[in-house]
Amino acid sequence: MSSGVALRLRTLQRHLGSPEGRGMEPGSSPLSTHVLDTASGLPAQGLCLRLSRLEDHGQHWTELRKSYTDPDGRCPGLLLPGQMKVGTYKLSFDTEGYWQKRGQESFYPYVEVVFTVTNETHKFHVPLLLSPWSYTTYRGS
Repeated sequence: MSSGVALRLRTLQRHLGSPEGRGMEPGSSPLSTHVLDTASGLPAQGLCLRLSRLEDHGQHWTELRKSYTDPDGRCPGLLLPGQMKVGTYKLSFDTEGYWQKRGQESFYPYVEVVFTVTNETHKFHVPLLLSPWSYTTYRGS
């Protein structure tokens, strides 16, 4: 197996939490994300994202945090322990900026993942699989 293929396989195994990879790291934050660049098979390092919460009975979004994915494509500590409240949240990913830095045209200038928290004692992991022409997300563990 070539070294490039082996690196992409290890990255995907870590992302999906296989026994060969290290899986999701528990950490103390109730909310985390992980972005994988499926076009390269590597983590999406340096992607800007913003976390917001819907306030005032659904009238406006309040930005809670701006951050960037780390070299492994993760952003583990989006909220401090105890900061999670029941409500509606939004993760906004600056996909246009990410692809422009790589000299790549893309279809989606940004991706917004809106989700509802009904129990603030649970942990939430929101992975994003990203290519210039598509994206997939799901509730991870």
